[in-house]
Amino acid sequence: MHYNDYRILGFTTFSNGLLAYYPQLKISDAELILIIQLEMFSQKNEPFPSNEQLAANTNFSTAEVASLIQQLIEQKYLTIAQVTDDNGRIGNVYELNQLYTKVDEFLTQQLGTLKQGEHTEQTIAAVDNSQLNQLMRQFEIEFGRYLSPIEREEVAAWLNVDHYDPEIIKLALREAVLAQAYSLKYVDRILLNWQRHNLKTSSEVQKFLQRNR
Repeated sequence: MHYNDYRILGFTTFSNGLLAYYPQLKISDAELILIIQLEMFSQKNEPFPSNEQLAANTNFSTAEVASLIQQLIEQKYLTIAQVTDDNGRIGNVYELNQLYTKVDEFLTQQLGTLKQGEHTEQTIAAVDNSQLNQLMRQFEIEFGRYLSPIEREEVAAWLNVDHYDPEIIKLALREAVLAQAYSLKYVDRILLNWQRHNLKTSSEVQKFLQRNR
């Protein structure tokens, strides 16, 4: 059989924001797998799959599924709600609304308050956890503003052209913030100074800073 033969099984739509940031939300790998399964069943109009169904789709036992569900409920990421169908029958459904509210809140913290129409580029960057984007977000958080395209190119050059260790760049940013100098030029001068002293690792930089405090 070919891939197209399996397309009849359908696809599950899932939040890239959650995939990018679930560790920061204190969600374990196992819990994420269960959340994906719950989404799949929900999107197939099966909002309350049994523990046996969930276990059959994973490497978890039914006992492990029950434990993971309880963990998600305790973290307030998952709720069990009662619903009444068109025939008046009462049933249960799993709801992940609280989880996605937490994701929204987290992304809002990462993005800040954006004007309408400004979301696209920043949102894409927010769910990109590459080393470069992590650095850029840290600069934006410390500077309290978005980096300009030229500033983004400069941060990228520190990584890709100068080959500075990302941890050293973070230490240089910290030194700039301590000096209340919120500019990339200041950070660049710090990096050049450390380069002149042949400091290549974060531990060497920290020892250098301790000696010169």
